[in-house]
Amino acid sequence: MKIINFLSSVAMPMVILLIVMYGVKEKNKVFDTFLDGAKEGIKTTLSILPTLIGLFLAIGALRSSGVLELIIKIARPVLDILNFPSELMPLAILRPISGSGSIAVATDIMKNCGVDSLIGNIASTIMGSTETTLYTIAVYASCIKIKKTRYILIAALAADIAGIIASTIICQMIS
Repeated sequence: MKIINFLSSVAMPMVILLIVMYGVKEKNKVFDTFLDGAKEGIKTTLSILPTLIGLFLAIGALRSSGVLELIIKIARPVLDILNFPSELMPLAILRPISGSGSIAVATDIMKNCGVDSLIGNIASTIMGSTETTLYTIAVYASCIKIKKTRYILIAALAADIAGIIASTIICQMIS
């Protein structure tokens, strides 16, 4: 365990050192290249900022409005038939929208149900097998100025649904 802790502590400094050494070996201006990359990163951040603000505003409104609770209440009979725990519904809804929101929901699930419970295992597996789809599409599409994201969105949400269903089925089979 000490070896793993040591390796995880030195991994990033070693990667940075290797990059600098390679740059020096290739006779690149390492610091100038770093500054150029930082400038480009700031430009990218500023260009996607309006998209991010709109997305975060929509997430906050969804969480505080009570819409999630209403959706869960309406969907509970169908979820019971499908053997999908209703406690996971907020996570299944928020995961494609918000990484931080879904982490908060997953943490809440762990506190209420336990980390080693079936619901805790399914929640963990959902977090690992799905993506913050809307955020990712918003950032990438706005960065390269794609306007028509309909097919991207459909494919990505289908992958999220498949990840949620597979997580639920596999975790229920294992436990």
